[in-house]
Amino acid sequence: MSTSAEFITLGKISGVFGVKGWVKVYSHTEPQEGIVNYSPWYIKQRDDWTPIKLKNGKKQAKTVIAQLENINDRNQAETLIGLEIAVKPEQLPSLPEGEYYWADLENLQVNTIEGVEIGQVDYVFATGANDVLMVKKQDGTECLIPFIMDDVIKSVDLTTSLIIVDWDPDF
Repeated sequence: MSTSAEFITLGKISGVFGVKGWVKVYSHTEPQEGIVNYSPWYIKQRDDWTPIKLKNGKKQAKTVIAQLENINDRNQAETLIGLEIAVKPEQLPSLPEGEYYWADLENLQVNTIEGVEIGQVDYVFATGANDVLMVKKQDGTECLIPFIMDDVIKSVDLTTSLIIVDWDPDF
């Protein structure tokens, strides 16, 4: 059985498209149609990740649609609605220095430039203007920190699992 730690979630199946088994995909990739550049996808079914090959995929209006191997009609496609889509970390391309995948930032400790511990990154999300770190504090509260390099984010060290920020820990 594969664990979630072995995979990076890129999106989920959000609906069906047509009658020939195509699915609509909600994608976390940038650009959103970038999700179709990966195959196989791993689909989470009952706490396990199952590989499924991507036959075809493209942007369709404001969404992404995909044709998956062995999914040939609308009824089969409907059984996949709501399932997460992931890839293995080694399927992702290497990033240039100073760029990070959201999954790389999750669970990192966040401290201020003064050394005050704020908490750990729970997840990252996009707002349109910039990405935002959702940080869980030790008291259970949450803190939102904009991921703006040099201005707010002073350093990210994946080796020590530490992000240094210029941010008020009480904000």
